[in-house]
Amino acid sequence: MDYQTLKSDIQSWALALGFQQMGVSDIDLSAAGEHLNHWLEQQYHGAMDYMHRHGSKRYQPDQLVPGTVSIISVRLDYMDTGLTPYQQLTEQPHKAAISRYALGRDYHKVLRAKLKKLTEQISEAIGPFGHRVFTDSAPVMEKAIAEKAGLGWIGKHSNLLNKNTGSYFFLGEIYTDLPLPPDPAATFHCGSCTQCLQDCPTEAIVAPFQVDARRCISYLTIENQGPIPEEFRKAMGNRIYGCDDCQVVCPWNKFTQDTQVADFAPRHGMDDIELLALFQWTEREFLSNTEGSPIRRIGYDAWQRNIAVALGNAEPDAATIQALQAKLLTASPMVKEHIEWALAELGSHDSR
Repeated sequence: MDYQTLKSDIQSWALALGFQQMGVSDIDLSAAGEHLNHWLEQQYHGAMDYMHRHGSKRYQPDQLVPGTVSIISVRLDYMDTGLTPYQQLTEQPHKAAISRYALGRDYHKVLRAKLKKLTEQISEAIGPFGHRVFTDSAPVMEKAIAEKAGLGWIGKHSNLLNKNTGSYFFLGEIYTDLPLPPDPAATFHCGSCTQCLQDCPTEAIVAPFQVDARRCISYLTIENQGPIPEEFRKAMGNRIYGCDDCQVVCPWNKFTQDTQVADFAPRHGMDDIELLALFQWTEREFLSNTEGSPIRRIGYDAWQRNIAVALGNAEPDAATIQALQAKLLTASPMVKEHIEWALAELGSHDSR
């Protein structure tokens, strides 16, 4: 079989399916594995036990999927530059700042569907072949793979960066037994810039390429299922799901390209919405309004916890205080703790 021609065909099919880029990596992720193990040794993973649970399967792809000899990596842009700018929202304490990737349909569903279509096209062309599709859903080092496949380089904030589009995109992978020719790895283009380290609200980027998840607002509002440590609550501001600050200040994101995927359009006006409106959702409304959204997976309690902190960082007014007090009657112990903190903050702010 002519694998170079097959690779060219796969690239054409990937672009036709809506992916912006496709590349191929080999399976030598030993350097990424060393970086991961150092990160784990520093306990930077916090409560994300799954980061070490699979051991070397993360950086030895043929252990995870026996027979794998190459990896197809794809990029799918998700940003809409016409939305209210995220930075503008963080400057309006009564509004909700939600990470831009989470405003529309769950990216896992969108990418998986496209990747499955791509594997079907490959099968139609060459017959059955060994493969497995991944979309941030297994022990896969997707950024290291994408870097080796030439899709971009890993920046100092640990996100993947592309010279033509910045960092607002999703990644997906196909592990395969097809010996496709690998692409040249991407080269590094951050230079001496340290803007992301300087502007992280909680100083979670403790060194270039090293993010302490225990300090990261994305981790605290999404992965963390317990209380948010008090030392980080003020710095959270109105960020209630994820944090885009390190991307917002990155100079490469001046090249952001608009998504072509209608499914990523914001739902229920959550690109520019009042905190109080979200806080007053019942659990049934939360489940209904976040159906098919990545936000749903954090659960109602974590959602209420995050918004309570944000309300505590807002300007005190009667409506906010009344809403917080009303929720005290039905809140879980964890949410109640954050509501009480918010009321104390608003009270001290008011007295000042």
